[in-house]
Amino acid sequence: MGIIEKRIEELGLTLPPCPKPVADYIPAASFSDNLVYISGQDCKKDGKLLYQGKLGSTVTIAQGEECAAQSVLNCLAALKYAIGDLDRVERIVKILGFVASEPGFDQQPFVINGGSKLLLDIFGEQGRHARAAIGTNELPFGTPVEIEMIVEIKKD
Repeated sequence: MGIIEKRIEELGLTLPPCPKPVADYIPAASFSDNLVYISGQDCKKDGKLLYQGKLGSTVTIAQGEECAAQSVLNCLAALKYAIGDLDRVERIVKILGFVASEPGFDQQPFVINGGSKLLLDIFGEQGRHARAAIGTNELPFGTPVEIEMIVEIKKD
């Protein structure tokens, strides 16, 4: 087990297995020598969504932050599947977060911050990233949060 996976455990978390795609796509793809693009991941843990619904009605901001953190863990699982060892991460470049939102809900940055904070806790300054937090009317299967990532890996 590498340094990054030990940090995840020290935070009391478990890196899940790589989430299985629900359609015709792959969990992560590399189109250059050192960038990996991770497909959007929801907040499933042990095969079940942490919460279901929308922010601004059935899901609180605190629950949304928890969903964002789990989505990031699922992204890291897909990344590990693609590169083999999370210690190969040079830096997290960008995350794109989607938040299922009721009309009038405008706190998406605070929801996605649950994932951003986790990346900083795990990777330190290497986890500081560019980000977008977007509200949408629906996300697949009722998930409140979906996150995708772009990650730079160390050159061999």
